[in-house]
Amino acid sequence: MKASPLMALLIAGLLVACGQNNKEQTDNELKSEPKYLTAMKDSAFEKTLNGKTIKLYHLTNKNGMEMTVTNFGARVVELFAPDKNGKFEDVVLGYDNLDEYINNPGGYYGAPIGRYGNRIANAKFSLDGKEYPLEANNGPNNLHGAPEGYHKVVWEVLEATNQKLEMKYVSPDGEGGFPGELTVFMNYYLTEDNEFKITYKATTDKPTIVNLTQHSFFNLNGQGEGNVRNHMLQLNADNFTPVDDTLIPLGEIRSVKGTPFDFSEPHMIGERIDDDNEQLKKGGGYDHNWVINREEGNKETILTATVWVPENGRKMEVFTDQPGVQVYTGNFMSSGGPSKHGKDYVKQGAICLETQHYPDSPNQPSFPSVTVRPGDTYTHECIYKFSVIK
Repeated sequence: MKASPLMALLIAGLLVACGQNNKEQTDNELKSEPKYLTAMKDSAFEKTLNGKTIKLYHLTNKNGMEMTVTNFGARVVELFAPDKNGKFEDVVLGYDNLDEYINNPGGYYGAPIGRYGNRIANAKFSLDGKEYPLEANNGPNNLHGAPEGYHKVVWEVLEATNQKLEMKYVSPDGEGGFPGELTVFMNYYLTEDNEFKITYKATTDKPTIVNLTQHSFFNLNGQGEGNVRNHMLQLNADNFTPVDDTLIPLGEIRSVKGTPFDFSEPHMIGERIDDDNEQLKKGGGYDHNWVINREEGNKETILTATVWVPENGRKMEVFTDQPGVQVYTGNFMSSGGPSKHGKDYVKQGAICLETQHYPDSPNQPSFPSVTVRPGDTYTHECIYKFSVIK
């Protein structure tokens, strides 16, 4: 039977209404807040500091990974990764609230480091015939730029989505003693391939030195769950830069073969960390730069390090386009300090894998240059990729 014109009009109207309802439902689902694993309270991080707004940003992917970031110091506050049984744990150390990050100037948990990651000997360097004094905040040396470095400033958020956080910081000329106004753009991504990906771009209006890095403290047992001596580590590096008593490189590129620094094949971190080795004693464990295996001139992003826990199968691979990676096993950590969720952070309770140029490069002519001039663009890519071993 043929429908009357009136009935056809009614049916068409119902179809349109249903379509609109379905679209509204889909839009509402897209706009709805994900069910985060986070125990962090947004209110514990909401503050205005020097006229700038601080808050938490949440990233998530389709596989259930989640990451929480505060724009104070652009710090990764939480990062949840699965184990072989599908159990998610927060694998980065940190604090429960913004005040702890503000009040602990030496705490680099989850932060980008700048203007110069790692140590500069005697807290000074020369560039184009001029000497620049820096703050000595690590014995006689400068460490990570300054106590009030990029980990202690409020970054401007340019874009925030479920999978990308784009941030900007303009470092004034003379900040921390470094010449030139440096404009830094940094992106954090949480990809569908379970990658925490970081990209940096920076430009300057005067010749300067730049060595940015990321300083998350990882524990693949779960943050605050003991030490990382049970972590397996493999490094794509046949050489490292030995150091003096203040952890400044000697200027030598030394083979790892026959030493506790040889991770060309996998070894458990705790296997040789207490060996009677003069280099290990100087760092109280591993706190050294490894020279990544790559052909001269090759600036591709390549596999640098792999770390995993046999018991739970949680694995992290590190990729970068930088020449070095600093491996730090939390040797200067101690229990009893502030932490997330009342956990006790113990000595060697984390591993940091900081992709970067070598320490003290401005004072070591044989090391790859860290000089950036007007018209140059500094770039750096680092990827922490998570998976499981069954």
